[in-house]
Amino acid sequence: MATERILHLRRITTSLAVLLVLFSTINTGNCDAQVPLVLWASEGVSLPSQSPPTAGHIVGQQQLAAYLEKALSAGPRNVLLFLQDKMSIEDFTMYAGAFGNKQDSVFPNLEGALMSSLSPLVLPAVSWPASNAVIGQLQDHLETSPLYMDADTLSQLRLNASSPALLVFRLPYGVGADLMSAKEILSGNDEVIGQVLSVMKTQSVPYTAIYTALRPSREAASLSMDAGLGGGRSLLQARGGYKERERERERQRKINEKALIHRPVEYKEGEDTCILLWAKSLTVSILRSGRWEDHDLTSDTFGEGVSPKLHGSSCDQTKSRLVLNYENVLGHRSFKLIFAMGQRHYKVSARRWFTLDVVELEYDGAKAAFNGSRNIYAPAEYSYRCESVTSFRWPLLVPRSSKDPANQWRISFEDFQIQGFNVSGGDFSYASDCAGFFTPGIWMGLMTSLLMVLVLTYGLNMIMQLRTMDRFDDPKGPAISVPLTE
Repeated sequence: MATERILHLRRITTSLAVLLVLFSTINTGNCDAQVPLVLWASEGVSLPSQSPPTAGHIVGQQQLAAYLEKALSAGPRNVLLFLQDKMSIEDFTMYAGAFGNKQDSVFPNLEGALMSSLSPLVLPAVSWPASNAVIGQLQDHLETSPLYMDADTLSQLRLNASSPALLVFRLPYGVGADLMSAKEILSGNDEVIGQVLSVMKTQSVPYTAIYTALRPSREAASLSMDAGLGGGRSLLQARGGYKERERERERQRKINEKALIHRPVEYKEGEDTCILLWAKSLTVSILRSGRWEDHDLTSDTFGEGVSPKLHGSSCDQTKSRLVLNYENVLGHRSFKLIFAMGQRHYKVSARRWFTLDVVELEYDGAKAAFNGSRNIYAPAEYSYRCESVTSFRWPLLVPRSSKDPANQWRISFEDFQIQGFNVSGGDFSYASDCAGFFTPGIWMGLMTSLLMVLVLTYGLNMIMQLRTMDRFDDPKGPAISVPLTE
């Protein structure tokens, strides 16, 4: 009994220390560019001891791969990956209970799992392009394909401790949501985690669990700095170049407006158009000797009188494949840009959706593949449009794994639009845009309007409460006398 009590106190102390590290990292570095990652094992299973990074250190893709490889080398090979759309360290510091107090926390199930785990690992700051590659890294380590599931379907699955499995549970995050709705969404995600862990406990199968996100939920500051909007000092230093930048923007705007009259890339199967692709600009880059070499493919793909070679393309009711063939690109005589799309019916939404599964670069017999199915999707009868689709700096296209040659390549589209199914009349269908509807500006306007309505309502209520006197003094009557007493 004494030994069990000592082990239990040791677990609690370790978990509290982990939570303290998690909560204390709010001021370490720029949190806008990273996401947290939490790793633990089922109760009674010990993972290899790993030292967390120092405060302020950002875990990159290679270092994260080393952490995962060490954990899976001796730990359970049934992996539960809870992949949230967006998450930042602020989500824990704002909503997690202090020192594991579940009454004040929206993460009681997560904190309970950490408390019961013998060797949890918390990485407060992971480069979110690295977190995007977690699925590919786990797939390489486990040598198995990921299964996208929910708690209900998991209860129908029978796992085997001797056979590796990678189970992915997608968790939402409110885009543009206020604090209350974000708290409710995170609380709902924690309930999903609790349901999944309960199912795994009933099956008595040891597991390794990972909780992370695709991108940070706090992006405004970084975006403004990247756009050159947040540095007052830089504006003062660059005041002389303001007019020059404005002229360049105006020139680029006119070029873009002129480019809009050009037709998109169009692939026909017989007489019917089945694939459409358009972008204002298309650039590919390769890393050589520590430097990025760029090649602009816009003029070879889009424009008046341009007809790119599309041999190798195909389309049917469930799959579409668009192949753009080039020559002499970045030193490669043969170069292909391939878009592979799929269409399937999803029971949850009761409709068909299409996804851009892979964007592939094929050059002189070698291949580099970027996964886009997690971020680029739309209803099957719509087209997909996004202002920027890149494999770097807020990427929507990510390499399949850390070992994929795609890590040596970059691809960038500006004003990207694609449709691989249900094309009618040779024109794009209604576009499903990647941008959220409730932007910060819209929320500011709604909150200001609500505040003004409340002030007006309060003022009208005060006016309605005014009452006139129902009795008045009679000036002709006797005056009121007040006797004086000594």
